[in-house]
Amino acid sequence: MIIGAHAIIYSRDAEADRAFIRDVLGFDSVDAGGGWLIFALPPSEVAVHPDDMGGRHELYLMCDDIEATVSELKQKGVQIKKPVADLRFGRLVSIQLPGGGELGVYEPKHPTAITKG
Repeated sequence: MIIGAHAIIYSRDAEADRAFIRDVLGFDSVDAGGGWLIFALPPSEVAVHPDDMGGRHELYLMCDDIEATVSELKQKGVQIKKPVADLRFGRLVSIQLPGGGELGVYEPKHPTAITKG
């Protein structure tokens, strides 16, 4: 039976991105050997969207309050790559990862599959 999900972020500087996820985002991790960290994610959900090409995947982190989250991230020195956008599905911001990639963070407007409490 399925016990969880494993997402992968490919990076030009994996060590820097691992340190960012550990130190800035504060995610717990295990060392799979040789400093290869695997992080615990907050409760998650998966959605399937139509796409003519298919085969593409995206990863977003979700938050309850985008302004408070952006403020906290800025205080930790995180570069906000794209300002908060008010979209149909939620309020979205893009943050810069040290390895050069971007990561979306959003406050959903839609119902979520995550139960609180």
